[in-house]
Amino acid sequence: MNPTLADCLRTAAHATPDRILIRDGERTLQCAALLEQASALAHALVRRMPVGSVVSFMVPNWWEAAVIYLGATLGGMVVNPILPSLRDHELSFLLADAGSRAVFIPHRFAGHDYAAMLDRVTARLAAPPEVVVVRGGPGHHTALADLLDEPAGAALPPSEPGATRMILYTSGTTGRPKGVLHGHDSLHALITQLGSHWRIEPGDTFVVPSPVAHIGGSIYAFECPLLLGTQAVLMERWDPEAAVSLMVEHRCTHIAGATPFLDGILTAAQRAGTRLPDLEVFICGGASVPPSLIRRAADYFEKAAVSRVYGSTEVPVTTVGSLDDVDRAADTDGRPGIADVVLVDGEIRARGPQMFTGYLHPEDNDESFDDAGYFRTGDLGRWTDDGHLLVTGRRKDLIIRNGENIAPKEIEDLLVTHPLIAEIAIVGVPDDRTGERACAVIVPTGDARPDVDTLAEFLSGRGVAKFKVPEQVVLVEALPRNDAGKVLKHRIRTDLTEEA
Repeated sequence: MNPTLADCLRTAAHATPDRILIRDGERTLQCAALLEQASALAHALVRRMPVGSVVSFMVPNWWEAAVIYLGATLGGMVVNPILPSLRDHELSFLLADAGSRAVFIPHRFAGHDYAAMLDRVTARLAAPPEVVVVRGGPGHHTALADLLDEPAGAALPPSEPGATRMILYTSGTTGRPKGVLHGHDSLHALITQLGSHWRIEPGDTFVVPSPVAHIGGSIYAFECPLLLGTQAVLMERWDPEAAVSLMVEHRCTHIAGATPFLDGILTAAQRAGTRLPDLEVFICGGASVPPSLIRRAADYFEKAAVSRVYGSTEVPVTTVGSLDDVDRAADTDGRPGIADVVLVDGEIRARGPQMFTGYLHPEDNDESFDDAGYFRTGDLGRWTDDGHLLVTGRRKDLIIRNGENIAPKEIEDLLVTHPLIAEIAIVGVPDDRTGERACAVIVPTGDARPDVDTLAEFLSGRGVAKFKVPEQVVLVEALPRNDAGKVLKHRIRTDLTEEA
Protein backbone atom coordinates (compact mmCIF):
# COMPACT_ATOMS: atom_id res chain seq x y z
CA MET A 1 0.00 0.00 0.00
CA ASN A 2 1.40 3.39 -0.99
CA PRO A 3 1.83 6.07 1.67
CA THR A 4 -0.61 8.96 1.42
CA LEU A 5 0.51 12.56 1.06
CA ALA A 6 -0.39 13.05 4.73
CA ASP A 7 1.91 10.16 5.66
CA CYS A 8 4.71 11.68 3.57
CA LEU A 9 4.34 15.07 5.23
CA ARG A 10 4.60 13.56 8.70
CA THR A 11 7.62 11.48 7.68
CA ALA A 12 9.38 14.47 6.12
CA ALA A 13 8.69 16.68 9.14
CA HIS A 14 10.28 14.05 11.40
CA ALA A 15 13.25 13.14 9.18
CA THR A 16 14.12 16.55 7.66
CA PRO A 17 12.27 19.22 9.66
CA ASP A 18 14.29 22.13 8.26
CA ARG A 19 14.25 21.10 4.60
CA ILE A 20 12.71 23.85 2.48
CA LEU A 21 9.72 22.64 0.49
CA ILE A 22 8.43 25.90 -0.95
CA ARG A 23 9.78 29.38 -1.71
CA ASP A 24 7.38 32.28 -2.17
CA GLY A 25 9.42 35.44 -2.60
CA GLU A 26 11.35 35.91 0.64
CA ARG A 27 9.11 33.45 2.48
CA THR A 28 10.16 29.82 2.81
CA LEU A 29 8.15 26.89 4.14
CA GLN A 30 9.98 23.99 5.79
CA CYS A 31 8.70 20.47 6.42
CA ALA A 32 8.08 20.89 10.14
CA ALA A 33 6.45 24.30 9.74
CA LEU A 34 4.14 23.02 7.01
CA LEU A 35 3.06 20.09 9.16
CA GLU A 36 2.39 22.39 12.12
CA GLN A 37 0.27 24.88 10.16
CA ALA A 38 -1.50 22.26 8.04
CA SER A 39 -2.37 20.28 11.17
CA ALA A 40 -3.79 23.40 12.82
CA LEU A 41 -5.94 24.08 9.79
CA ALA A 42 -7.02 20.45 9.59
CA HIS A 43 -8.31 20.60 13.17
CA ALA A 44 -10.22 23.80 12.38
CA LEU A 45 -11.80 22.19 9.32
CA VAL A 46 -12.78 18.99 11.15
CA ARG A 47 -14.55 21.09 13.77
CA ARG A 48 -16.58 22.81 11.07
CA MET A 49 -17.54 20.06 8.65
CA PRO A 50 -17.75 16.27 8.19
CA VAL A 51 -14.77 14.33 6.87
CA GLY A 52 -14.98 14.14 3.09
CA SER A 53 -16.38 17.66 2.66
CA VAL A 54 -15.15 19.85 -0.18
CA VAL A 55 -12.77 22.70 0.65
CA SER A 56 -12.18 25.19 -2.16
CA PHE A 57 -9.36 27.68 -2.50
CA MET A 58 -9.05 30.51 -5.00
CA VAL A 59 -5.63 31.96 -4.33
CA PRO A 60 -2.56 32.65 -6.46
CA ASN A 61 0.67 30.67 -6.22
CA TRP A 62 1.24 31.62 -2.58
CA TRP A 63 2.75 29.55 0.21
CA GLU A 64 -0.62 29.62 2.00
CA ALA A 65 -2.03 27.47 -0.79
CA ALA A 66 0.23 24.65 0.41
CA VAL A 67 -1.13 25.01 3.95
CA ILE A 68 -4.70 24.82 2.63
CA TYR A 69 -3.92 21.89 0.32
CA LEU A 70 -2.19 19.87 3.04
CA GLY A 71 -4.57 21.01 5.77
CA ALA A 72 -7.52 19.69 3.81
CA THR A 73 -5.61 16.46 3.15
CA LEU A 74 -4.73 15.93 6.81
CA GLY A 75 -8.35 16.59 7.77
CA GLY A 76 -9.66 14.00 5.30
CA MET A 77 -11.33 16.65 3.15
CA VAL A 78 -11.55 16.93 -0.64
CA VAL A 79 -9.54 19.92 -1.84
CA ASN A 80 -10.92 21.95 -4.76
CA PRO A 81 -8.49 24.41 -6.36
CA ILE A 82 -10.17 27.20 -8.36
CA LEU A 83 -8.44 29.57 -10.78
CA PRO A 84 -8.15 33.11 -9.34
CA SER A 85 -8.94 34.45 -12.83
CA LEU A 86 -12.53 33.17 -12.67
CA ARG A 87 -15.34 35.54 -11.79
CA ASP A 88 -18.92 35.53 -10.48
CA HIS A 89 -20.44 33.55 -13.34
CA GLU A 90 -18.05 30.60 -13.09
CA LEU A 91 -17.51 30.72 -9.34
CA SER A 92 -21.22 30.56 -8.56
CA PHE A 93 -21.52 27.35 -10.53
CA LEU A 94 -18.39 25.69 -9.13
CA LEU A 95 -19.12 26.32 -5.46
CA ALA A 96 -22.70 25.11 -5.80
CA ASP A 97 -21.82 22.11 -7.95
CA ALA A 98 -19.05 20.92 -5.63
CA GLY A 99 -21.03 21.68 -2.49
CA SER A 100 -18.07 23.53 -0.99
CA ARG A 101 -18.17 24.00 2.76
CA ALA A 102 -15.34 26.56 2.81
CA VAL A 103 -13.59 28.72 0.24
CA PHE A 104 -10.24 30.48 0.78
CA ILE A 105 -9.58 33.76 -1.05
CA PRO A 106 -7.32 36.82 -0.95
CA HIS A 107 -9.08 40.04 0.00
CA ARG A 108 -7.68 41.68 -3.11
CA PHE A 109 -5.37 40.45 -5.85
CA ALA A 110 -4.38 41.93 -9.21
CA GLY A 111 -6.84 44.78 -8.75
CA HIS A 112 -9.83 42.53 -8.09
CA ASP A 113 -11.86 42.58 -4.88
CA TYR A 114 -12.43 38.91 -4.08
CA ALA A 115 -14.16 39.61 -0.78
CA ALA A 116 -16.80 41.69 -2.55
CA MET A 117 -17.18 39.03 -5.23
CA LEU A 118 -17.78 36.34 -2.61
CA ASP A 119 -20.39 38.54 -0.99
CA ARG A 120 -22.26 38.65 -4.28
CA VAL A 121 -21.80 34.96 -5.03
CA THR A 122 -22.66 33.57 -1.60
CA ALA A 123 -25.80 35.71 -1.44
CA ARG A 124 -27.14 33.69 -4.38
CA LEU A 125 -26.25 30.24 -3.02
CA ALA A 126 -28.71 28.12 -1.08
CA ALA A 127 -25.90 26.69 1.07
CA PRO A 128 -23.04 29.19 0.98
CA PRO A 129 -19.57 28.12 2.12
CA GLU A 130 -17.64 29.80 4.90
CA VAL A 131 -15.38 32.43 3.32
CA VAL A 132 -11.80 32.51 4.65
CA VAL A 133 -9.53 35.41 3.74
CA VAL A 134 -5.88 34.42 3.29
CA ARG A 135 -4.22 37.84 2.94
CA GLY A 136 -5.68 41.25 3.66
CA GLY A 137 -8.39 42.34 6.05
CA PRO A 138 -11.10 39.69 6.48
CA GLY A 139 -13.92 42.16 7.15
CA HIS A 140 -16.95 40.13 8.19
CA HIS A 141 -15.35 36.94 6.84
CA THR A 142 -13.00 34.56 8.67
CA ALA A 143 -9.24 35.15 8.68
CA LEU A 144 -6.91 32.24 7.92
CA ALA A 145 -4.66 33.39 10.77
CA ASP A 146 -7.52 32.93 13.22
CA LEU A 147 -8.12 29.36 12.06
CA LEU A 148 -4.43 28.56 12.52
CA ASP A 149 -4.56 29.93 16.06
CA GLU A 150 -7.51 27.79 17.15
CA PRO A 151 -6.63 25.12 19.73
CA ALA A 152 -6.16 21.57 18.48
CA GLY A 153 -9.08 19.23 18.93
CA ALA A 154 -9.39 15.46 18.88
CA ALA A 155 -7.10 13.27 16.78
CA LEU A 156 -7.33 13.81 13.04
CA PRO A 157 -8.93 11.07 10.92
CA PRO A 158 -6.60 8.44 9.44
CA SER A 159 -5.66 8.83 5.77
CA GLU A 160 -7.49 6.43 3.46
CA PRO A 161 -5.38 5.67 0.34
CA GLY A 162 -8.45 4.96 -1.77
CA ALA A 163 -10.34 8.07 -0.74
CA THR A 164 -11.04 10.99 -3.06
CA ARG A 165 -8.58 13.76 -2.29
CA MET A 166 -9.06 16.38 -4.98
CA ILE A 167 -11.73 17.67 -7.33
CA LEU A 168 -10.67 19.77 -10.31
CA TYR A 169 -13.04 21.24 -12.84
CA THR A 170 -12.36 20.91 -16.53
CA SER A 171 -14.32 22.46 -19.36
CA GLY A 172 -16.14 20.12 -21.72
CA THR A 173 -17.78 20.45 -25.09
CA THR A 174 -21.17 20.81 -23.40
CA GLY A 175 -20.02 24.07 -21.83
CA ARG A 176 -20.76 22.83 -18.30
CA PRO A 177 -17.56 22.27 -16.32
CA LYS A 178 -17.19 18.72 -15.02
CA GLY A 179 -15.69 17.79 -11.66
CA VAL A 180 -12.70 15.44 -12.07
CA LEU A 181 -12.02 13.28 -9.01
CA HIS A 182 -8.52 12.13 -8.03
CA GLY A 183 -7.50 10.11 -5.01
CA HIS A 184 -4.31 9.44 -3.07
CA ASP A 185 -3.54 6.43 -5.25
CA SER A 186 -3.95 8.11 -8.65
CA LEU A 187 -1.83 11.11 -7.66
CA HIS A 188 0.83 8.90 -6.07
CA ALA A 189 1.07 6.90 -9.29
CA LEU A 190 1.36 10.11 -11.29
CA ILE A 191 4.20 11.50 -9.18
CA THR A 192 6.05 8.19 -9.18
CA GLN A 193 5.90 8.23 -12.98
CA LEU A 194 7.43 11.70 -13.12
CA GLY A 195 10.30 10.61 -10.92
CA SER A 196 10.98 7.67 -13.22
CA HIS A 197 10.86 9.51 -16.55
CA TRP A 198 11.77 13.17 -15.98
CA ARG A 199 15.17 12.77 -14.31
CA ILE A 200 13.93 14.09 -11.00
CA GLU A 201 16.23 13.54 -8.02
CA PRO A 202 15.95 14.63 -4.36
CA GLY A 203 17.27 18.17 -4.11
CA ASP A 204 16.06 19.23 -7.54
CA THR A 205 14.14 22.50 -7.81
CA PHE A 206 11.03 23.27 -9.86
CA VAL A 207 10.05 26.80 -10.74
CA VAL A 208 6.24 26.85 -10.79
CA PRO A 209 4.61 29.52 -12.97
CA SER A 210 1.60 27.30 -13.77
CA PRO A 211 -1.41 28.08 -11.52
CA VAL A 212 -1.65 25.77 -8.54
CA ALA A 213 -5.34 25.53 -9.42
CA HIS A 214 -4.29 23.35 -12.36
CA ILE A 215 -3.24 19.77 -11.79
CA GLY A 216 0.18 20.62 -13.22
CA GLY A 217 0.84 23.50 -10.87
CA SER A 218 -0.52 21.62 -7.87
CA ILE A 219 1.64 18.53 -8.35
CA TYR A 220 4.88 20.48 -8.87
CA ALA A 221 4.16 22.78 -5.93
CA PHE A 222 2.62 20.41 -3.38
CA GLU A 223 3.15 16.77 -4.37
CA CYS A 224 6.67 16.51 -5.78
CA PRO A 225 8.36 18.24 -2.81
CA LEU A 226 6.99 15.59 -0.45
CA LEU A 227 6.96 12.50 -2.66
CA LEU A 228 10.18 13.14 -4.62
CA GLY A 229 12.19 15.38 -2.30
CA THR A 230 12.18 18.45 -4.55
CA GLN A 231 11.74 22.15 -3.83
CA ALA A 232 9.19 24.47 -5.45
CA VAL A 233 9.80 28.12 -6.30
CA LEU A 234 6.38 29.72 -6.72
CA MET A 235 5.55 32.56 -9.10
CA GLU A 236 2.60 34.74 -8.12
CA ARG A 237 2.25 36.14 -11.64
CA TRP A 238 3.70 35.01 -14.94
CA ASP A 239 6.64 37.20 -15.95
CA PRO A 240 9.31 35.61 -18.18
CA GLU A 241 12.10 37.97 -17.07
CA ALA A 242 11.27 37.31 -13.42
CA ALA A 243 11.15 33.58 -14.13
CA VAL A 244 14.64 33.61 -15.59
CA SER A 245 15.93 35.58 -12.59
CA LEU A 246 14.39 33.07 -10.18
CA MET A 247 15.80 30.14 -12.13
CA VAL A 248 19.28 31.62 -12.00
CA GLU A 249 19.04 32.63 -8.34
CA HIS A 250 17.70 29.29 -7.10
CA ARG A 251 19.47 27.11 -9.67
CA CYS A 252 16.19 25.61 -10.83
CA THR A 253 16.54 22.25 -12.56
CA HIS A 254 12.99 21.61 -13.80
CA ILE A 255 9.98 23.40 -15.20
CA ALA A 256 6.79 22.18 -16.84
CA GLY A 257 4.15 24.33 -18.46
CA ALA A 258 2.26 25.39 -21.56
CA THR A 259 3.71 26.84 -24.77
CA PRO A 260 3.81 30.50 -23.59
CA PHE A 261 6.09 29.59 -20.68
CA LEU A 262 8.69 27.96 -22.91
CA ASP A 263 8.50 30.73 -25.51
CA GLY A 264 8.72 33.46 -22.87
CA ILE A 265 11.58 31.93 -20.91
CA LEU A 266 13.59 31.23 -24.06
CA THR A 267 13.23 34.85 -25.20
CA ALA A 268 13.96 36.27 -21.74
CA ALA A 269 17.01 34.03 -21.24
CA GLN A 270 18.42 35.12 -24.59
CA ARG A 271 17.93 38.77 -23.65
CA ALA A 272 19.60 38.19 -20.28
CA GLY A 273 22.52 36.35 -21.88
CA THR A 274 22.07 33.19 -19.82
CA ARG A 275 21.65 29.61 -21.01
CA LEU A 276 20.30 28.55 -17.59
CA PRO A 277 23.12 26.07 -16.93
CA ASP A 278 21.27 24.38 -14.05
CA LEU A 279 18.16 23.61 -16.12
CA GLU A 280 17.90 19.89 -16.82
CA VAL A 281 14.33 19.34 -18.06
CA PHE A 282 11.70 21.59 -19.64
CA ILE A 283 8.39 19.82 -20.25
CA CYS A 284 5.92 21.55 -22.56
CA GLY A 285 2.30 20.58 -23.08
CA GLY A 286 -1.28 21.74 -22.65
CA ALA A 287 -1.77 23.04 -26.20
CA SER A 288 -0.25 22.95 -29.65
CA VAL A 289 3.53 23.17 -29.34
CA PRO A 290 5.43 24.24 -32.50
CA PRO A 291 8.24 21.76 -33.26
CA SER A 292 10.51 24.69 -34.12
CA LEU A 293 10.11 26.06 -30.58
CA ILE A 294 11.23 22.76 -29.04
CA ARG A 295 14.29 22.67 -31.31
CA ARG A 296 15.25 26.27 -30.65
CA ALA A 297 14.95 25.80 -26.89
CA ALA A 298 16.86 22.51 -26.89
CA ASP A 299 19.61 24.13 -28.94
CA TYR A 300 19.87 27.17 -26.67
CA PHE A 301 19.53 25.42 -23.29
CA GLU A 302 22.47 23.16 -23.97
CA LYS A 303 22.20 21.06 -20.81
CA ALA A 304 18.41 20.72 -20.77
CA ALA A 305 16.15 18.13 -22.35
CA VAL A 306 13.14 19.93 -23.84
CA SER A 307 10.14 17.85 -24.84
CA ARG A 308 6.47 17.89 -25.70
CA VAL A 309 4.11 15.72 -23.65
CA TYR A 310 0.41 14.90 -23.80
CA GLY A 311 -2.18 14.45 -21.10
CA SER A 312 -5.36 15.76 -19.51
CA THR A 313 -6.79 16.46 -16.09
CA GLU A 314 -8.48 13.05 -16.32
CA VAL A 315 -5.34 11.09 -17.30
CA PRO A 316 -2.42 13.37 -16.40
CA VAL A 317 0.87 12.93 -18.26
CA THR A 318 -0.46 10.26 -20.59
CA THR A 319 2.83 10.44 -22.50
CA VAL A 320 6.10 11.34 -20.84
CA GLY A 321 7.81 12.95 -23.82
CA SER A 322 11.11 11.95 -25.34
CA LEU A 323 14.03 13.31 -23.34
CA ASP A 324 16.79 11.55 -25.26
CA ASP A 325 15.89 12.41 -28.87
CA VAL A 326 15.30 16.04 -29.82
CA ASP A 327 13.58 15.11 -33.08
CA ARG A 328 11.06 12.87 -31.31
CA ALA A 329 10.70 15.49 -28.58
CA ALA A 330 9.84 18.13 -31.16
CA ASP A 331 7.87 16.18 -33.76
CA THR A 332 5.81 13.87 -31.52
CA ASP A 333 4.11 13.99 -28.15
CA GLY A 334 6.29 11.21 -26.74
CA ARG A 335 5.87 7.66 -25.58
CA PRO A 336 3.26 6.57 -23.03
CA GLY A 337 4.62 6.18 -19.52
CA ILE A 338 2.51 4.10 -17.14
CA ALA A 339 -0.67 4.71 -19.15
CA ASP A 340 -2.04 2.16 -21.58
CA VAL A 341 -2.90 4.07 -24.76
CA VAL A 342 -4.87 2.78 -27.77
CA LEU A 343 -6.29 4.39 -30.88
CA VAL A 344 -9.86 3.55 -31.85
CA ASP A 345 -10.96 5.02 -35.18
CA GLY A 346 -8.20 7.57 -34.67
CA GLU A 347 -9.39 8.63 -31.23
CA ILE A 348 -6.84 8.49 -28.40
CA ARG A 349 -8.09 6.41 -25.49
CA ALA A 350 -6.13 5.88 -22.30
CA ARG A 351 -6.27 4.16 -18.93
CA GLY A 352 -3.71 3.72 -16.20
CA PRO A 353 -3.01 4.01 -12.48
CA GLN A 354 -2.88 7.82 -12.71
CA MET A 355 -6.35 7.96 -14.26
CA PHE A 356 -9.06 9.82 -12.36
CA THR A 357 -11.63 7.81 -10.46
CA GLY A 358 -14.51 9.38 -12.36
CA TYR A 359 -16.50 12.58 -12.60
CA LEU A 360 -18.36 14.10 -9.68
CA HIS A 361 -21.70 13.46 -11.38
CA PRO A 362 -22.06 9.81 -12.45
CA GLU A 363 -24.01 10.76 -15.57
CA ASP A 364 -20.87 12.48 -16.89
CA ASN A 365 -19.14 9.10 -16.93
CA ASP A 366 -21.65 7.46 -19.25
CA GLU A 367 -20.06 8.47 -22.55
CA SER A 368 -16.56 9.06 -21.19
CA PHE A 369 -15.35 5.45 -20.99
CA ASP A 370 -15.52 2.55 -23.40
CA ASP A 371 -16.40 -1.01 -22.43
CA ALA A 372 -12.74 -1.83 -21.68
CA GLY A 373 -12.44 1.05 -19.22
CA TYR A 374 -10.43 3.39 -21.46
CA PHE A 375 -11.07 7.11 -21.12
CA ARG A 376 -12.28 8.61 -24.39
CA THR A 377 -10.08 11.68 -24.70
CA GLY A 378 -11.86 13.11 -27.74
CA ASP A 379 -8.43 13.81 -29.21
CA LEU A 380 -7.19 12.33 -32.47
CA GLY A 381 -3.75 10.86 -33.03
CA ARG A 382 -1.53 8.37 -34.75
CA TRP A 383 1.48 6.26 -33.88
CA THR A 384 4.92 6.73 -35.39
CA ASP A 385 6.81 3.67 -36.56
CA ASP A 386 8.78 3.53 -33.31
CA GLY A 387 5.82 3.85 -30.94
CA HIS A 388 5.60 7.58 -30.30
CA LEU A 389 2.21 9.26 -30.17
CA LEU A 390 1.40 12.24 -32.37
CA VAL A 391 -1.73 14.20 -31.47
CA THR A 392 -3.25 15.41 -34.71
CA GLY A 393 -6.41 17.21 -33.62
CA ARG A 394 -9.45 17.14 -31.35
CA ARG A 395 -12.92 15.84 -31.59
CA LYS A 396 -13.62 18.02 -28.63
CA ASP A 397 -14.44 21.63 -29.30
CA LEU A 398 -12.19 22.78 -26.47
CA ILE A 399 -9.82 25.72 -26.96
CA ILE A 400 -6.59 25.70 -24.97
CA ARG A 401 -5.04 29.15 -24.79
CA ASN A 402 -2.06 29.89 -22.55
CA GLY A 403 -2.72 26.53 -20.92
CA GLU A 404 -6.26 27.55 -19.93
CA ASN A 405 -9.29 25.57 -21.11
CA ILE A 406 -12.07 27.52 -22.82
CA ALA A 407 -15.38 25.84 -23.64
CA PRO A 408 -16.71 27.70 -26.70
CA LYS A 409 -20.34 26.73 -26.11
CA GLU A 410 -20.38 28.46 -22.73
CA ILE A 411 -19.25 31.73 -24.29
CA GLU A 412 -21.38 31.30 -27.42
CA ASP A 413 -24.49 30.83 -25.30
CA LEU A 414 -23.84 34.17 -23.64
CA LEU A 415 -22.77 36.16 -26.69
CA VAL A 416 -25.65 35.03 -28.89
CA THR A 417 -27.91 37.09 -26.60
CA HIS A 418 -26.05 40.27 -27.58
CA PRO A 419 -28.33 42.51 -29.69
CA LEU A 420 -25.64 42.99 -32.36
CA ILE A 421 -25.08 39.23 -32.83
CA ALA A 422 -27.43 37.03 -34.86
CA GLU A 423 -25.25 33.90 -34.89
CA ILE A 424 -21.83 33.03 -33.51
CA ALA A 425 -19.30 30.21 -33.58
CA ILE A 426 -16.09 30.34 -31.55
CA VAL A 427 -13.14 28.22 -32.66
CA GLY A 428 -9.50 27.84 -31.74
CA VAL A 429 -6.86 28.91 -34.25
CA PRO A 430 -3.18 27.85 -33.84
CA ASP A 431 -1.00 30.59 -32.36
CA ASP A 432 2.77 30.27 -31.90
CA ARG A 433 2.70 32.38 -28.74
CA THR A 434 -0.38 31.16 -26.88
CA GLY A 435 -0.90 27.71 -28.41
CA GLU A 436 -4.33 28.75 -29.66
CA ARG A 437 -6.33 31.93 -29.88
CA ALA A 438 -10.09 32.12 -29.65
CA CYS A 439 -11.74 33.50 -32.77
CA ALA A 440 -15.41 34.54 -32.77
CA VAL A 441 -16.99 34.11 -36.19
CA ILE A 442 -20.12 36.26 -36.13
CA VAL A 443 -23.16 36.82 -38.29
CA PRO A 444 -24.12 40.34 -37.18
CA THR A 445 -27.62 41.74 -36.99
CA GLY A 446 -28.24 44.18 -39.81
CA ASP A 447 -25.29 46.49 -40.46
CA ALA A 448 -23.78 46.03 -36.99
CA ARG A 449 -19.99 45.67 -36.66
CA PRO A 450 -19.29 44.04 -33.28
CA ASP A 451 -15.58 43.82 -32.45
CA VAL A 452 -13.36 42.37 -29.72
CA ASP A 453 -14.04 45.32 -27.39
CA THR A 454 -17.78 44.80 -27.84
CA LEU A 455 -17.49 41.17 -26.74
CA ALA A 456 -15.14 41.97 -23.86
CA GLU A 457 -17.47 44.62 -22.42
CA PHE A 458 -20.51 42.34 -22.74
CA LEU A 459 -18.84 39.31 -21.10
CA SER A 460 -17.26 41.39 -18.35
CA GLY A 461 -20.69 42.68 -17.44
CA ARG A 462 -21.80 39.09 -16.93
CA GLY A 463 -18.91 38.18 -14.66
CA VAL A 464 -16.96 36.09 -17.18
CA ALA A 465 -13.19 35.68 -16.75
CA LYS A 466 -11.05 37.82 -19.06
CA PHE A 467 -9.11 34.86 -20.45
CA LYS A 468 -12.30 33.50 -22.01
CA VAL A 469 -12.92 36.61 -24.14
CA PRO A 470 -12.23 35.94 -27.85
CA GLU A 471 -9.21 37.88 -29.12
CA GLN A 472 -10.27 37.87 -32.77
CA VAL A 473 -13.57 38.62 -34.53
CA VAL A 474 -14.45 37.68 -38.09
CA LEU A 475 -17.74 38.90 -39.55
CA VAL A 476 -19.50 36.67 -42.08
CA GLU A 477 -22.84 36.61 -43.87
CA ALA A 478 -23.61 33.01 -42.83
CA LEU A 479 -22.05 30.18 -40.86
CA PRO A 480 -21.31 26.98 -42.83
CA ARG A 481 -23.71 24.20 -41.90
CA ASN A 482 -24.42 20.64 -42.94
CA ASP A 483 -27.77 19.32 -44.14
CA ALA A 484 -28.90 18.80 -40.57
CA GLY A 485 -28.17 22.43 -39.74
CA LYS A 486 -25.10 21.74 -37.61
CA VAL A 487 -22.42 24.42 -37.78
CA LEU A 488 -19.28 23.01 -39.45
CA LYS A 489 -16.68 24.27 -37.06
CA HIS A 490 -13.94 22.16 -38.59
CA ARG A 491 -14.45 24.01 -41.87
CA ILE A 492 -14.34 27.37 -40.11
CA ARG A 493 -11.19 26.37 -38.26
CA THR A 494 -9.51 25.11 -41.44
CA ASP A 495 -10.34 28.30 -43.37
CA LEU A 496 -9.06 30.55 -40.59
CA THR A 497 -5.88 28.50 -40.16
CA GLU A 498 -5.15 28.63 -43.89
CA GLU A 499 -5.73 32.37 -43.95
CA ALA A 500 -3.43 32.83 -40.95
